[in-house]
Amino acid sequence: MTTATHEETLGFQTEVKQLLNLMIHSLYSNREIFLRELISNAADACDKLRYAALDNDALYEGDSELRIEIEHDREANTVTLRDNGIGMNREDVIANLGTIARSGTAEFLKQMSGEQQKDAKLIGQFGVGFYSGFIVADEVAVRTRKAGTDASEGVEWRSKGEGEFTVADIEREVHGTEIILHLKDDAKEFADDYRLQSLVRKYSDHIEVPVRMPKTETAKDDEGNDIEGSEVTTWETVNEATALWARPKSEVSDDEYKAFYKHVAHDFSDPLTWSHNKVEGKLEYTSLLYVPGRAPFDMYERDGARGVKLYVQRVFIMDDAEQFLPLYLRFIKGVLDTRDLSLNVSRELLQQDPKVDKIKGALTKRALDMLKKLSKESEQYQTFWNTFGSVLKEGPGEDAANREKVAGLLRFASTHTDTSAQEQSLADYVERMKEGQKKIYYVVADSFNAAKNSPHLEIFRKKGIEVLLLSDRIDEWLMSHLTEFDGKSFADVAKGELDLGDVEDEAEKKAQEETAKAKEDLVKRVKEALSDGVQEVKVTHRLTDSPACVVLPEHEMGYQMRRIMEAAGQPLPEVKPILELNPEHPLVARLESSEGDLFGQLAHILLDQAIIAEGGHLDDPAAYVKRLNSVLTA
Repeated sequence: MTTATHEETLGFQTEVKQLLNLMIHSLYSNREIFLRELISNAADACDKLRYAALDNDALYEGDSELRIEIEHDREANTVTLRDNGIGMNREDVIANLGTIARSGTAEFLKQMSGEQQKDAKLIGQFGVGFYSGFIVADEVAVRTRKAGTDASEGVEWRSKGEGEFTVADIEREVHGTEIILHLKDDAKEFADDYRLQSLVRKYSDHIEVPVRMPKTETAKDDEGNDIEGSEVTTWETVNEATALWARPKSEVSDDEYKAFYKHVAHDFSDPLTWSHNKVEGKLEYTSLLYVPGRAPFDMYERDGARGVKLYVQRVFIMDDAEQFLPLYLRFIKGVLDTRDLSLNVSRELLQQDPKVDKIKGALTKRALDMLKKLSKESEQYQTFWNTFGSVLKEGPGEDAANREKVAGLLRFASTHTDTSAQEQSLADYVERMKEGQKKIYYVVADSFNAAKNSPHLEIFRKKGIEVLLLSDRIDEWLMSHLTEFDGKSFADVAKGELDLGDVEDEAEKKAQEETAKAKEDLVKRVKEALSDGVQEVKVTHRLTDSPACVVLPEHEMGYQMRRIMEAAGQPLPEVKPILELNPEHPLVARLESSEGDLFGQLAHILLDQAIIAEGGHLDDPAAYVKRLNSVLTA
């Protein structure tokens, strides 16, 4: 090999150092996955060369039979893995092997605790890729050359994974990448033919690129003894080497589906479920979609990886083709292979192709059907919901065509159980509705406890009417797009007039009207005392324990959404609440019998308390405290 030139030593990015340290210790018990990760990267490199060569066949350099090769040297204690894929130039090597170029990496790594079991799960969310080699090796060397470049532009990368790496220019006749792992003393088990073959079959049988290993055969004499010097070494393909999604469903085992998911998603854990489907007709495509068991760390990053792997006639086109699923299904992983797009399709062309919209509509329906089927397994679906529920809640606002389907998949906390677990479906709610009830009632608050203890629930609890308890940041936005379910409209119990439908009888309604008439004078006095602080004052029958509550007009933006918008710097017009008084409460009776300054102070205290109970913020908390102290010491 030609002597290395232009050698320089560089430091790893801080995040890489952190990841290496945690990974080497946390993944010790599952160290055999290093081979799966390296084979997966090599297969991607081969896919990328096949795609690039569509425009420039010369990139194959006369070697178009794409393959991955694995061999070992027991004496040197090394395992070597090579591919004849796209390869890397010097800039690629420094960028890909010295940094982790994913947004949110630093924040993600801060979650690491040093507790091995917990960290192993977190690292699984991140995907370790190339760096997994350091789980079994105390030194890693990479030799590579980018396809289409001169032989003198080869690059060698070396590191012991301790904080720095060296990069040098070398002469390299072949394109692609070769990784040499210098095994640790306690990892010598991997320098073994049988061990390596079993790992390839266990983790990478589904890889479409052939994975080959050397096989040495010796001629034998008539007595069955080896003939010295007759050894012949050939390369034997160890894996199935056919596209898993192209095989009939009946021929693919659950274990193979799970292994393929780990390759596609770079995840350590099994998927919750999957759907394999072949479509023929006007559109021809095969899809294999998975629901992960846990969320990737960058699920809420705007530029996080999402979408399916796109193939056209088995030729890899791109990772993360996000045009085929709506944003609210961004957690779905998988593969789409179609004959209906051209091989030189780009992200820009995908946005303009009408066939893409048709495939997107079909894949969205397939994904929602898969979730509906999963929802029949309550325990597994609860795992899914706890992980991805807040993302699925984006659906009704984004996808009007599938609004009813998405609504059927939503889960909520409710007064039926009074626990924070979001496990009640809208179908469950409708089934339990009281006779005469015409609406689905809900309350929105900043926290579960604030929702559960909202004064607006008092009459509902008294009547035994179930109310959905919504406390996620997205909930009010969700309900602004979710207008009805199963023919029943939704009603926010903290907005507009209270309408219990036929649950209330005529006698109750008549009694309420008489009470309102009797308290007209009190209402007028309170409105004058509060002047511009409220839009309106009225007596209410929605309270049983609280003296007062504030209500917003029916179509007004709620307090939770207002606070989110204001925190984002969005100016909003001031909204004045409606103050509703409980005529049966002793404090309201005391208010009615008060005069002068005391009446005004009590009226303001009741308004401020109602705003606080709603989870709102007072404009002048000091004034509230001063009034309260004045009344208490009077």
